[in-house]
Amino acid sequence: MAEMPERRFRYAGRLRKARPGATLLESLPGAGLPNVVRSVRYHRPRAAFCGLGHCTGCLVRANGVPNVRACQFVVCDGDRVEPANGWPSPRFDLLGILDVLLPNGIDTLRGFRRPAWAAGAYQRVVRRLSGFSSLPRTAPRTAAIPPRSIDADAVVVGAGPGGRAAAERLVARGVRPLVLDRSLAAFAIDGADAIGGATAVFLPPPRTSPTASFTMLATTDDGGALTVRAPTVVLAPGSYDASLLFEGNDRPGVMTADLAIRLSRGPRGYPLRRAIVVGGGSRAAAVVDRIGSSVGAVVAPGEIGPEVARRASDLEIPLYPRTLLLRANGRRHVRSVGLRTRGGGPRFSLDCDSIVLAHRRLPNAQLFFQAGARTRWQPEPGAYFPEVTTDGTTTVPGLSAAGSAGGPAGGPAPDPSAAPELAGYYRELVREPRRGKWIACACEDVLLSELEQAVKRGFTGMEVVKRYTGLGTGLCQGRYCAPDALLLLSILEGRPAPAVGFITQRPPVVPTRLDALASLHGEFLAEVVE
Repeated sequence: MAEMPERRFRYAGRLRKARPGATLLESLPGAGLPNVVRSVRYHRPRAAFCGLGHCTGCLVRANGVPNVRACQFVVCDGDRVEPANGWPSPRFDLLGILDVLLPNGIDTLRGFRRPAWAAGAYQRVVRRLSGFSSLPRTAPRTAAIPPRSIDADAVVVGAGPGGRAAAERLVARGVRPLVLDRSLAAFAIDGADAIGGATAVFLPPPRTSPTASFTMLATTDDGGALTVRAPTVVLAPGSYDASLLFEGNDRPGVMTADLAIRLSRGPRGYPLRRAIVVGGGSRAAAVVDRIGSSVGAVVAPGEIGPEVARRASDLEIPLYPRTLLLRANGRRHVRSVGLRTRGGGPRFSLDCDSIVLAHRRLPNAQLFFQAGARTRWQPEPGAYFPEVTTDGTTTVPGLSAAGSAGGPAGGPAPDPSAAPELAGYYRELVREPRRGKWIACACEDVLLSELEQAVKRGFTGMEVVKRYTGLGTGLCQGRYCAPDALLLLSILEGRPAPAVGFITQRPPVVPTRLDALASLHGEFLAEVVE
């Protein structure tokens, strides 16, 4: 079979080539990770971080549409792509001087008010800074999928191992489920209907009726929308690799294990030469398996398990257990890391060009929160999981969990006052001297010092601190900042994490195009208004 021709597109005005089916992130040339966007407040350099389409590290303007994820955008012939918000370019952004001139950050709560006669000018400056891109210049194209309504026997959200297994069990029971998944790749499950590239949310929240307990909205990136009604919903959205707080944790080259593993599967393999892998468990072992020749060291907040130690020993990779990751050195990209052995040990540094975070995985629990399912705090790994029975059912009738998002089923409730390894790690870390910006929320450039100031001023609780600082209000909707902020607030407020609460998980789970919502039929809109 003849090879398919390469795709030709333009990036920043220059003609580029891409292999068929490749994303923009995979198609941009050069070593390392491309810097395509700057942060909103300080215009710090950013690059891809998660590889799942959740973060703001690889936003571009594609064919006039802003805030498109380069890691999810499949290149086609004739595409025109521009960097997002750097001037004159993200690589050389003159507004990046703000990061240097304001080492302690901007007081966005009390600043820009005096003298009063300059308030108008301040506001114009703030608006210029606080955005990733401008609005589309032209109206978006008509949705490829016309709005429609589906009545299904059951809905499975997620087509990973857990979702597929759940769909197969339903088929075996004589039920034909509809499977929805965000993946761009086509997939099929015998005996089930499947729609790829779709994001599903409960809108409005679940309600009990004689015909159907759940109404869901599924939207696609091209503006398509459909409503689905079903008496049974199985949520299998999977899990993801968490962030970690340290100085310079937003620098290009800091990434999750999700992205590192994805990059290693590309035609060029892992694009960086010397990575520091953070973690001592099975996820770190998986990263070492994938990019072992590019791993310079393994650093763990706690102990390093035998699985990692065995793999590292075979590759002669040095191990640093019970070590604090203090800072990522470098501006345009990571050049080295600053470390210190826990318990007051000596400081030292290691050269590297990337930091791969593989220390803990967290559930995609947003849909469980939105559905009203009761959740339970798990001190290890430090996250909320839905309460499920041994057969996967939640506290909402007709709603079940499958796969890693469901967490441990049944059993006694964990001790909320337990102090897991990561909590102890952060207690030690926050006492360290600081000399640069510690980014607590990468989407909104919220600093750790702003969380500390909020608590000192009497603003306590996760939801209150979110409203006061803006943490968790960005495009990732708190996936990467909220879990660490919850542990930090627990330390700063001196109370257990469950008492600190969590941010409200409002629909949609991911940013949704307004034309998809506008295309919905009147009957469903009436339900939403009610």
